[in-house]
Amino acid sequence: MILRSLLLLATSLLSFTLADVLVTTPAAGASIASLTLNVAWKDSGSTPKIADLASYQLFLCAGGNDEDNYIQLATLVTTGDFADGNSVSVTLTTGLGGNVQNAYFLKFISAATGGTVVNFSDRFSLTGMTGTFPAAVTAGLKTVTGTAGPATQNNVQSSQNNAAAAGADAIPANGASEYSVPYTMQTASIRYAPMPPIAQTKITAKNASPQWPTSAYTVYKSNVGAPNAVTTHTEVFTFSVSSREATVAAAGQPTDAAMQKYLNRWKD
Repeated sequence: MILRSLLLLATSLLSFTLADVLVTTPAAGASIASLTLNVAWKDSGSTPKIADLASYQLFLCAGGNDEDNYIQLATLVTTGDFADGNSVSVTLTTGLGGNVQNAYFLKFISAATGGTVVNFSDRFSLTGMTGTFPAAVTAGLKTVTGTAGPATQNNVQSSQNNAAAAGADAIPANGASEYSVPYTMQTASIRYAPMPPIAQTKITAKNASPQWPTSAYTVYKSNVGAPNAVTTHTEVFTFSVSSREATVAAAGQPTDAAMQKYLNRWKD
């Protein structure tokens, strides 16, 4: 019985984490000389389907398959709508990166109900590039074999996630564990923030102090590309409240004599 439950759980999770945006152009291992990059995609048939996605962002990336050894070189589409079609053409500049075989891939960040889905294309080459890559990207490329891009990141909190997790103890809902990690220690493109604290009924603090350390920042004097954090998910409310009917009778209405006494106070 336990084995059957685990198999059902594994099958459910697998079907949910497969890609939903499947990039068909550029093809895996394609060599592109033009600075006009044609991108096309289709629905892979996995959940969530493209019809259930609201919008997308599209980035050109280069490097390895791990988040710490690839970078987003350029934002190709800032706010795309899947209803507008399944292809787009963008113009690149030669200085974005180097001329390295299969160094490039595309990154889709799609908005869905309950979170985001991040899909990656296969790798391809841009032969007309004249720029250079940072050391981290060059090191990341040395770890790559084949043309497959990074794995899909499914951050959608849906009923399917919860149903899959219901059959196993100690398997949190997607993203639940990340909420306990201090924000400044997170490095992924999707960041997680805890639920804001609920105000107390009485102010007891005499001196205000921050709850968390301030975030580090760098003053840039030139364009360094897209930000490494795309969005922040805030934990849902975890507190509950209760109410009951008041048991104390309402105060009576003032009598004519009491009202006259009150009005007399304002006589000149």
